[in-house]
Amino acid sequence: MPDQSPTRRRHWPIVAIKLLIVVLVVWFIRRTIVDAWRELESHPLQVDYGWLAAAGGFYLLGTFFCGVFWHRILRAMGQEVGFWKALRAFYVGHLGKYVPGKAMVVVLRAGMIRGSGVDAPLAVVSVFLETLTMMAVGALMAAGIVAFWFRGQPLLFWASLGMMAVAGFPTLPPVFRALVRIVNLGRLSPAQLGKLNGLGYGTVVLGWILNVIGWALLGLSYWAVLRALGVDDQNPLDRLHLYTAAVSLATVVGFISMVPSGAVVREAALTQATKLMMPGVGDSIALVAAVVLRLVWLAAELVVLGVLSIRGWKRRGMRDKGLGTRD
Repeated sequence: MPDQSPTRRRHWPIVAIKLLIVVLVVWFIRRTIVDAWRELESHPLQVDYGWLAAAGGFYLLGTFFCGVFWHRILRAMGQEVGFWKALRAFYVGHLGKYVPGKAMVVVLRAGMIRGSGVDAPLAVVSVFLETLTMMAVGALMAAGIVAFWFRGQPLLFWASLGMMAVAGFPTLPPVFRALVRIVNLGRLSPAQLGKLNGLGYGTVVLGWILNVIGWALLGLSYWAVLRALGVDDQNPLDRLHLYTAAVSLATVVGFISMVPSGAVVREAALTQATKLMMPGVGDSIALVAAVVLRLVWLAAELVVLGVLSIRGWKRRGMRDKGLGTRD
């Protein structure tokens, strides 16, 4: 009798690929943590860890709205995927941004939700639409805030508006559907291409609303980091527009740079934006705050990933026992 069935022989390469992906993600996350920690060591400060925890909470809540939008995109295209399964894939995919190139985010997200009821090519399409929408909303918010509060910074305004146009134009339903058909991501079949018609303006408007809320919460996350460093003890609502503009602009710049997770680029952009929009924050503190923000966001992603993974294991255990669960 053969040692392995054909099914088992096909299974092992898939397991090996998944393990390789995990090793790559862990390796690049380790490098990110080490580099950020070295920056912190050169700027010793008294840190309030309670506020850092709050910053992590604001970040998770902000990205949660983006995850809700991604799930809505999938459902609009007729993909039968449970909300928690999609959310777990969403946060796992975030870790892929630490690997060079942007492909790993797509691989992780699409790979975790593929299966019965989900077309892998459409899952890939959904990731692109969600990401472009987030970047477009962030750039437009930054442009609007700069135009209203910093009229003497035309270069910053036009740069933000240009980034919004580049990311936002493809998210318009007719344009997006046309681009997908031209590029034919994943070589979609005619039936799969037909499911793109479910992406209407209602989905896009919902995405913009959810992302506006999400970016505002990310702005609050940055305020909490500054508060943890003893820099800003004011009412966060008084300068929420500044925190939001700084974070959104830096994140979009980091995304466009194509550097893994926008490392260094995002920190440099956030440092400069903070110095411009909040003159009371010193140069060294602005740099430290940018580095701490990255560490807090990464820690928050790892925590929520652990929680969602444990939940997934428990659900699989219940299914194995024949109890059955709904995702």
